[in-house]
Amino acid sequence: MPPTTWMFDELAHAGPEHLDPGYIATYDHKAGTDPAEDVAVLRGLGLVASSTLVDLGAGTGSLAIAAAPFCRRVVAVDVSSAMLDVAREKSKHLGLSNVEFVRAGFLSYEHSGEPADFVYSRNALHHLPDFWKAVALRRIATILRTNGILRLRDLVFSFEPAQTESAIEAWLAKAAHRPEEGWTREELDTHLRTEYSTFSWLLEPMLNAAGFQIRQTEYSGSGIYAAYVCSTWPESLTRRGTQT
Repeated sequence: MPPTTWMFDELAHAGPEHLDPGYIATYDHKAGTDPAEDVAVLRGLGLVASSTLVDLGAGTGSLAIAAAPFCRRVVAVDVSSAMLDVAREKSKHLGLSNVEFVRAGFLSYEHSGEPADFVYSRNALHHLPDFWKAVALRRIATILRTNGILRLRDLVFSFEPAQTESAIEAWLAKAAHRPEEGWTREELDTHLRTEYSTFSWLLEPMLNAAGFQIRQTEYSGSGIYAAYVCSTWPESLTRRGTQT
């Protein structure tokens, strides 16, 4: 999408901590994310040696690097140059030659080459307000081949609006006490105030409208997180239609 004066500025809303090398140096330990589960999910969905995978919001490259041995091409995309520097160093240390690094976001990444077979995104889409989420999801659908796969994981609220206070307070009560141990209550408070996590009943119609069929849905017991496996519709079917 060409830049315009009315475009959402993804870099400005990335969160200043994601641009801070000091914070990023401790990010992997703090996040405590093991990419092995998602790599296994992707492989189970058909990720093979000939596949192209785009990781949107790649951060320090944990998933992109873990998936690289199992596919032909990985494109790690993030708005933070500091995050990508760490990812690039990891890749270089491991001698990987099939991982590319692109400084861009959901709204600015321009895919080159053959359509992607897979797009992966974890805990990144919530940086966009809902209007821009819908735009971003449509852009993702256009870079995927027909029947291509989107694996999306994020803070997506599956509780009812009337349960907001009890669900959020229960989540915050489990926050880490110290930053080095994980996300603290202060950090989660900031997320809720300044970022754009949404309800599942808002996000899922966006996925359908963007051209995706939701194949699998997982909601956490807390109602805070959700994960999706989606595929692009065959061109013979309407993007907004129902499955036949």
